[in-house]
Amino acid sequence: MFLAESGSGHTVVMDGPPEAGGRNLGIRPMEMVLIGLGGCSSFDVVSILKKSRQPVEGCETFLEAERADTEPKVFTRIHLHFVVRGRGLKEAQVRRAVELSAEKYCSASIMLARGGVSITHDYEIIDPARD
Repeated sequence: MFLAESGSGHTVVMDGPPEAGGRNLGIRPMEMVLIGLGGCSSFDVVSILKKSRQPVEGCETFLEAERADTEPKVFTRIHLHFVVRGRGLKEAQVRRAVELSAEKYCSASIMLARGGVSITHDYEIIDPARD
């Protein structure tokens, strides 16, 4: 088990499964990579929508990933699915926010893609006023 402290002073517990010598007391390091990617992209999408004066109320991002079968078991494919909530969100603005995050702003996504990971994105919009 490891405690990782960030430069901003936050701590997270990381560990591995018992079969790999861990005690299953924390998140796996490769899961942290995906969580970082999801957080980075989500932050961008919400920020872009707010700057565009879109009435965003929430954003959840679900990631699916595949890893290589042999060592090093790097990610080979990652798909991000954004569920954006808001009353009267414009689809073109949501699409553009997702594209800008992927292509210009999300450092994690761009770094992984440049490293050979196939990264795809899609989104859905939930309008509470229409449900």
